[in-house]
Amino acid sequence: MAATAHTIAAELRRRLPGLGAKKLHKLLYYCQGHHLATFNRPLFDETISAWDMGPVVGTLWRQEKDGDIPAFDSELGEAELNTIGYVISRYGNLTGNDLEHLTHSETPWQLANTSRSPGGSVAIRHEWIKGYFQTAGAATDGPAFDTAQVRDWLYETSAAHQPGDVDSIDALRARMTAGV
Repeated sequence: MAATAHTIAAELRRRLPGLGAKKLHKLLYYCQGHHLATFNRPLFDETISAWDMGPVVGTLWRQEKDGDIPAFDSELGEAELNTIGYVISRYGNLTGNDLEHLTHSETPWQLANTSRSPGGSVAIRHEWIKGYFQTAGAATDGPAFDTAQVRDWLYETSAAHQPGDVDSIDALRARMTAGV
């Protein structure tokens, strides 16, 4: 049985204190994508939709906006926790705006966006997400890092990143795959 987006969001917030809403929803999208590609099943059941700002879990967005936050509902297993950890190590140092630009360059959001009117939303289908993350967005598309390498890379990146810096999509991808 899949967890809820709320449970995944709670774990992301626990690991990344002060996590903003935009970045949270992009990390949920990446968690769902990597989990679908790896385990052939969704991490959570809620629909991810293409919004102007990129992928968003609409039900969670509305619940939190209305202050209607459900109580903690389930424990996460090892596979779920590993997916979250991987996503944080790969994308956690990027800003919400960085992640918005990155998701706009990816096939799942682009496919949904073709039939979306401005200000509207269209569901991003699981098969689009899974197909993308099994190929272009695959976990194996970059070098493998050990924990110390990831920690060092994140520290160096955060020290070099100035507030307000905007990277191109190519620069973001280079930062994610560089073997620094």
